[in-house]
Amino acid sequence: MKPSRPARTAPTGGLHVSGASIVEAGGRPLVMRGISHPYAWYRDRTGAFADIKRLGANTVRVVLTGDVTAGEVATIVGHCKDNRLVCVLENHDTTGYGERADAVTLDRAADFWTGLAPTLRGTEDFVVVNLGNEPYGNGDTSGWAGATGAAIGKVRAAGLRHLLMADGPNWGQDWSGGMRDGAPAVFNGDPQHNTVFSVHMYGVYGTAAKVTEYFDAFRRNGLPLVVGEFGPRHTDGPVAADAIVREADARGIGYLGWSWSGNGGGVEYLDAADGFDAGRLTEWGRHLFDGIRATSKEAAVFERAAS
Repeated sequence: MKPSRPARTAPTGGLHVSGASIVEAGGRPLVMRGISHPYAWYRDRTGAFADIKRLGANTVRVVLTGDVTAGEVATIVGHCKDNRLVCVLENHDTTGYGERADAVTLDRAADFWTGLAPTLRGTEDFVVVNLGNEPYGNGDTSGWAGATGAAIGKVRAAGLRHLLMADGPNWGQDWSGGMRDGAPAVFNGDPQHNTVFSVHMYGVYGTAAKVTEYFDAFRRNGLPLVVGEFGPRHTDGPVAADAIVREADARGIGYLGWSWSGNGGGVEYLDAADGFDAGRLTEWGRHLFDGIRATSKEAAVFERAAS
């Protein structure tokens, strides 16, 4: 059955969805260009915010876990604001739910966000709430739409009016199509109609055809999409990273590379900066930031604040 077209009654304040685009309060499109910073595991590396900005990014995606306090989140948001970066905050505890024994549900992640509602109030112009990182593994993903919709309902009931970001199942790669097919219902179920969908592109997207096929599915449905993570390769194979950048540029789709530094377990090649040193970019880091600098535009909210 063909999914229904999403409603078009997004709020006008803060970052919000307009058609298949993300726009700012004044209506200017925001196309995310940036990288993830693994804050939760490297809490002393706060200099990364300035380094990421200096290299040309307009957005940073920040890894959080359930033990990160509200005070820490307020400090992170302050670092983003000071460095004129759109701040995507993500809960990493959901990663691989159903396959990873210690992963939590999206409902638990929603509780984390509701607890942060007072801290985040007033930051809608530059903060995005990424509900849960890669919230299902490769097992039974049939619950993705229901769980995502329920999490959205819970954080909205707590008063969070931010742009929300929903990751796909299958460790974010959505090879089963659960997010692709379920996104219209999830979007329409958001009382604010203000959710963007995030696909993580690794070995499933090893060809340009796979990349464009996924991008075009969201375009046909008129839904907003970002590439919330990608790299040059991963344990499941090579990645068509050049095609991701090229086709995202052509369609006005945001992308956020994984990740600034600190990867281990045999995937150190995903570090953009060697040893958190912005002066020692890796081959992946140079390639990623070349693309970012060519197309990144600073959020207008920071331009207004400086004028």
